Order: sequence, then C-alpha cells, then structure tokens
Amino acid sequence: MIEETVSQLAVPSQETRAGFIKIERSIAAHDAVMAALPEMNSIEIGGAPSSTAPLAFPFAVAAWNLERCLFAPESAAHLAATGAPVVLLSEMDDGMARTGQRHPTAEVATILQMEYGYGVEFIELGLGSDTELEFCKDDFNEKGFHGNALMASVPLGRPFMLRLWGERLWFMDGGDQPRVGERFAIGAVIETEAGPFVAVSTHLESATTAPYRERQVKELIDTIDEAFPGKPVLIGGDLNTGNHAGGNFEAEGLFAMSAARGFTRHGGSLDAMTTRPSLITRWPERAMKLDWFLSRGLKIGESRIIPSLDANGRPLSDHDLITCVVEGFE
Repeated sequence: MIEETVSQLAVPSQETRAGFIKIERSIAAHDAVMAALPEMNSIEIGGAPSSTAPLAFPFAVAAWNLERCLFAPESAAHLAATGAPVVLLSEMDDGMARTGQRHPTAEVATILQMEYGYGVEFIELGLGSDTELEFCKDDFNEKGFHGNALMASVPLGRPFMLRLWGERLWFMDGGDQPRVGERFAIGAVIETEAGPFVAVSTHLESATTAPYRERQVKELIDTIDEAFPGKPVLIGGDLNTGNHAGGNFEAEGLFAMSAARGFTRHGGSLDAMTTRPSLITRWPERAMKLDWFLSRGLKIGESRIIPSLDANGRPLSDHDLITCVVEGFE
C-alpha cells in the first residue's frame, strides 16, 4: 500500500516515456521500471476542504467514471447538484492532449471546494483511440497521466493507494491504447459525527474475466482490513461487472465474495444500466451495469443512477453518475 503524498506528481520526460515502448514485455520488466518512478508510487494531494468539521448524517457519496473528463466545469456542476461531500472519480486525465493537457481533477476539486487525492493508473504512451484523436490539438502528451481520484469537502485522513492484482494487460497488448501501469484503488479516512470511515475509489479491469475482477476485490478488501481494522468501509466506482455486450453482472463472483466479507452492494435499480453512448464511446448498443458501491459497517439509504447529461443534453461520460446516502454507522 502506498501512502507517500506530494503536492505535485513528478513527470517523466518525453525521452523516458518513449523508452517505455522498448521495455521487455514481461510483468517483471514492467514492474522494475515502474518501481523506480516516483509518480507511480505517490499520491498527489491538492485543493482545500471547505470545512474541518466532521460530516453530519445523512450525507451523499457520488461515484463517477468520467471517461477522461472532457468537460470539467460542467462535470463539477453535475456533481454539485448531488450535494455529495464525498466524490469518487475514475478515468481522470492529467496532461493528456485529448483533454487539452489540463488537470481535470484539480479543476473539479477547486470548483467544488474540496481536497483531492489523485493517483496515476496508467501512463499513456499514445494519444488514445481513434475517436479521442479528434479532441487532440497537440501531437504529444505533456504528462500522459490517467488515473483515479477521491475528493471531499472535509480533510482526507491518511490517504493511500493500492495497485490491484493484475497481469499488466494494457502493457502486454494495449492495441491503440498502449500503457504502462495497472488498475488501482485510492482512498482515505473521512471523519463523521459518529467516527471515521474509509472511502475508496476504484476501477477494476475491463479487458478480462469475472474471476480476475473477483481477485482484485478480494485483495483490496484484504489490504483494507489489515490497514484499517474495524472501520466502516465504502468502496465505489467502475467495477466493470459483465463488461461486454449482453454481459451479465450477476455472473460476477465479486458480489458473493464481498458479501461473505460483510459487504452489501448498492447501485440503484437492478434493472437500470449505468453506461450510455458518449462523444468518445459512440456505440448505441452500449448498455451495461458496471458501477457500484460496496459498503460494510454503514447504514446506506437510497442509491440512485443519475444520467450524465449536461443542461443541453450532451453526454459528459459514457458512464452515468451513481450516488448513495450514508445514514449512519451500523
């Protein structure tokens, strides 16, 4: 588990990133290079909380795969409308040509008046898919970072990051999206009027099988239990459950496994999907239920799926936003 924090992540040079292409295609060679990169082994902490008082119940938590975050101000406004003081985000660019070389996590946190923790899931070695090239004004990435974030209106206690078990699939054969790195979870301790709980933003692997994702969640829970024994936990994000056309989220073993560890799932109506066509992902048949909360030790009220459309009906992401209400501790 990584607990090193910095105010700004280091950025590998263009020459260093170009050299990643030449790394031997093995997990050992990949991980040896990654271990030497501080940007892959630290958490960027920025923004500022709007309050230092513990959260009062009930409060909402929002989780959203923002698909690179093309539209940070509009996405922040969409999140603000939920009133959620805790926000879990995935697929957040930083220094990518397709998102104007911006740092959308920092932009969203500033607008929402929140403190954020951001970590790098992948260093992108290209500009992205064919549809993403349409958004690129530059032919290079200033940083090439793509990752997950957690933010809150109150201070983030003991922020941490954990790289999930995996087989470096995007490094071994990333197609039009070659990458170095691995899926991960980022979290922190959040204080409430009843005491602290652990909030975790994660993104499981899409290009794989249900047993692969089950192992990722199992080892995530193992680490949380060791590091934060006895504390209530809320995990949220894109769990990629049944991620293929016609996929069956109920076939994912991670739900039964996490239930055996005391977790309950929440994701709005079981009949409602959480994906949609977007400006990047344009497939009209894209309808899957990928996004969830897993809670333990918390009393969860209503959970909702909120369409990720701005005021003009433009999709902000290929995933809808999900929220849940935390009513107290169990």
